[in-house]
Amino acid sequence: MIKAIVFDFDGVILDSERIMYLVTQNLFHRYKVELPLSIWSQAIGTQHGFDSISYLEEHAQVKIDRKAFREERNALFNRLVDEEEVLPGVRSILEQAKALGMKIGLATSSRGDWPRRHLKRFGLSDYFMSIKSWDDVQRVKPDPALYLQSLESLDVAPKEAIAIEDSFNGSLAAKRAGMYCIVVPNAVTKQMPFGHVDGCFNSLQDVSLDKLIRYFSSELRAQA
Repeated sequence: MIKAIVFDFDGVILDSERIMYLVTQNLFHRYKVELPLSIWSQAIGTQHGFDSISYLEEHAQVKIDRKAFREERNALFNRLVDEEEVLPGVRSILEQAKALGMKIGLATSSRGDWPRRHLKRFGLSDYFMSIKSWDDVQRVKPDPALYLQSLESLDVAPKEAIAIEDSFNGSLAAKRAGMYCIVVPNAVTKQMPFGHVDGCFNSLQDVSLDKLIRYFSSELRAQA
């Protein structure tokens, strides 16, 4: 029986990935360098997946002040992302999970203060029994460590939990942990391959948690 649901944060609860891509892309344009989404997507859902500054230096044939670049990028990013609201359907899924008596966790490759600040801003902190982040593991997604720690913290088995992801790296981590995983791709992840997941939705607004649980529970019974 499904007992828990574990959310990713960036791209699932907050539309931060699109904003970071647009901000970085705009900075690249100063040097007349394009940043293809296919290249940028290597960084999504993980840490150190793509060194954007090295890429810019190579293609612009210039030396970049890394500290100044990061400070400007992060200042622009934070200003824009602080204006964003929680993504559609998130509150509905949280309320559905609460009504069903499910345990709710979060597993993110970001530092822990990042999701906590925005969950508090959205008024969503109290829904989460467990938050596992970059600070808690030696390797982030696509390694399964974040999800394995979430399962342990929530005291559930892998097949008793559903992960909600938006990226290839994140969904791969969930499947490697042995969990069910559904994905809700966004503007910067929709081109990624998701043939390994258990469901793909345009929006969390389209998800009935009760139907999803009944489907996965019947699948488990069929495998028994």
